[in-house]
Amino acid sequence: MLYPQRFREFTQEHSDTLAALVCGMLLFLGWLALQIDWLGWALLFLPAAYVIGGYDSAREGLTTLIKEKELDVDLLMIVAALGAASLGLWRREYHLIIDGAILILIFAISGALEGYAMRRTERSIKGLMSLTPDTARVLLGGEEEMLPITQLKVGDEIIVKPGELIPTDGLIISGYSTLNQAAITGESLPIEKTVGDEVFAGTLNGFGALKLQVHKPASSSLIQRVIRLVEQAQTEAPPSQQFIERFERIYARVIVVSGLLLVLLPPFIWGWTWEVTIYRALTFLVVASPCALMAAIMPTLLSGIANGARQGILFKNGAQLEKIGKVRAIAFDKTGTLTTGNVQVCQVISSSEYSENEVLKAAAALESCSEHPIGKAIVQAAGTDWVRGVDVQAIPGQGIVGFVNNAQVFVGNTAFIKQYVTQLSEELQKSAQSLENEGKTVVWVAKNPQAEKGIVVMGAIAISDMLRIEAKAMISRLRKLGVEQIVMITGDNQRTADSVARTVGIDRVYAELLPEDKLDVIRKLQEEYQTVAMVGDGINDAPALAQASVGIAMGIAGSDVALETADIVLMADKLEKLATAIELGRRSHSVVKQNIVIALGFILLLLIGNFLGNINLPIGVIGHEGSTVLVTLSGLRLLKN
Repeated sequence: MLYPQRFREFTQEHSDTLAALVCGMLLFLGWLALQIDWLGWALLFLPAAYVIGGYDSAREGLTTLIKEKELDVDLLMIVAALGAASLGLWRREYHLIIDGAILILIFAISGALEGYAMRRTERSIKGLMSLTPDTARVLLGGEEEMLPITQLKVGDEIIVKPGELIPTDGLIISGYSTLNQAAITGESLPIEKTVGDEVFAGTLNGFGALKLQVHKPASSSLIQRVIRLVEQAQTEAPPSQQFIERFERIYARVIVVSGLLLVLLPPFIWGWTWEVTIYRALTFLVVASPCALMAAIMPTLLSGIANGARQGILFKNGAQLEKIGKVRAIAFDKTGTLTTGNVQVCQVISSSEYSENEVLKAAAALESCSEHPIGKAIVQAAGTDWVRGVDVQAIPGQGIVGFVNNAQVFVGNTAFIKQYVTQLSEELQKSAQSLENEGKTVVWVAKNPQAEKGIVVMGAIAISDMLRIEAKAMISRLRKLGVEQIVMITGDNQRTADSVARTVGIDRVYAELLPEDKLDVIRKLQEEYQTVAMVGDGINDAPALAQASVGIAMGIAGSDVALETADIVLMADKLEKLATAIELGRRSHSVVKQNIVIALGFILLLLIGNFLGNINLPIGVIGHEGSTVLVTLSGLRLLKN
């Protein structure tokens, strides 16, 4: 029973796509039947293609007409298709039924694409909601009990064990740990949290057990606010979409009214017979239908999408391919976007008495007993030739101490080391300060060799999130392409953000931002520059990606939510492909404009010919379909790099 249920769910979810496929197959079978003079089969297949492919468009068009008293292109296309079919049956020119079915098929494909966009929005919301567990471990009367998140109340006490996700926002009332909250705040390194600190739902607990107190309803947590922001941003129709919808309805009204006038007036004004009048009116509906205009856009965008896919650029929406070419401002997240998101040892400085290798190995001997990401980076950089420390003890928020080859070793921050070392070398302090000014984290290493000189500083190790090597060249290329404003928006601290911005050549930096703050920055940029792109990879970037005119996610480093929310994905995390996407977008915009001119030119010529009586319906159909084929072939030019 499982497979039939899945089949039903699949067919319900993709009914629009299946309708377009079946319509296309029936159209082909009907055409084939006509070629071999099986008229009965043709008159079975073709009406079925009309019904299956045109049902949704007819329903939407009639609903708009009845409820909103408006005409739209959906209804116009159905009328034009039925008119062609009626004329084909009347004059026994059955190829006209084929032409009407083609019009139906085009609109069925359009409806399938719209359905895909809606399903993508739903998936992005579901992805956000899956980031937090459904239940929390709550203390009730001294006993632990698993309760649904929806039943949590302000004041409840929650236990979070090492390696678990934080179920809801809360305040730590007992315990110490490090939390990986890069997905929420964008901070590149896990943050140490202790009593009194706030933690966010959806962040990952590190090595320590925590007792939290719920201080706000679960519905008000940061991750829930992100969900609401994504929903709001994705449902807001941009001005260009509103303009297209208004144009479609105006166009439909003009064509329908003109068709009615052509049916009623010519016999009285020009003395046409009723047969000629109806014939010209139906020809008018066929040649005036906007198939060529539709073909001027969609094949071009699909070709551009295919071109981008070959180059590792995934465009989820054809409209975004055109929009990316109009971008005037771009906002970048830092962690995982301009940087790799991987913490690494970037530099080691040592005193005159020790080598850099000795400093690394001494630190690794203690950090091998730690689960902290900084410790793991040090161990990885030190290789394998070192002795594991003994009697190792971590001092929360400060450092770690232990014995290596019977000598006591200290590894930690500046305040920690100064507890044991009375004086630090000025040269080492200046080097360390310079590294910190660059946004790097500095870990000091000291040793007590059990000699009279006491504890001595061996050196320091600088840790950082490594910058992508192509970032600087990519920013320079964007400026050459004429992008007017390039900014960084990040949840990381101001010093680190400024350092990265200086390195890659970004002038404006917005640091220490929460998801809603990033969203506000995007909105302000849109007020100034209209078309704004956002490039990000984390959950915290999702609202900004949804709000931006074009959301761009990193394919490998990006979170599932960022990938679902974004309009464009750089599949191999190659930032230089962003400039390629902009160039491809500009090419597509140019080709679309050319195709629209061609399509409108053909429509105008056919309408003039119809009024002058110089074309019959077959010629009108040939001209109409010929212009459609011509602009389609023109759009296929974008398949070439």
